[in-house]
Amino acid sequence: MNYWLIKSEPSAYSWEQFKKDKKTDWTGVRNYAARNNLRAMKKGDLAFFYHSNEGQEIVGIAKVTKEHFPDKTAKEGDWSAVEFAPYKDLKTPVGLTTLKKDPFFKNMDLVRLGRLSTGKVTETEFFKICDMGGVKL
Repeated sequence: MNYWLIKSEPSAYSWEQFKKDKKTDWTGVRNYAARNNLRAMKKGDLAFFYHSNEGQEIVGIAKVTKEHFPDKTAKEGDWSAVEFAPYKDLKTPVGLTTLKKDPFFKNMDLVRLGRLSTGKVTETEFFKICDMGGVKL
């Protein structure tokens, strides 16, 4: 299993809306590194759901339910989407400020590559953040 982080501004698409929708296609990614991350995701992989800009915190965990397919929102170019479903809420959101203060996370994509919309998360990072967020898997 691999672990990931996906970002959305809560005013555009929030964790609460995602839970109401029960699943969503993750579309609109127009960065090659982020696209390559989408293409590397496998069914069953877990991804943190991060509220960017407003809140700047990890609020939940999503699960990949369908591997990459052509992004129907792309007018041109070779872009991909992935389908996700909500998996678990974090009992306590984990903020970017907290992660940046902890040297353990200095190499995490979210900390190093702050503008990347989909990033890799190592297994140890994933489970440490789960513990911080009060989630047991």
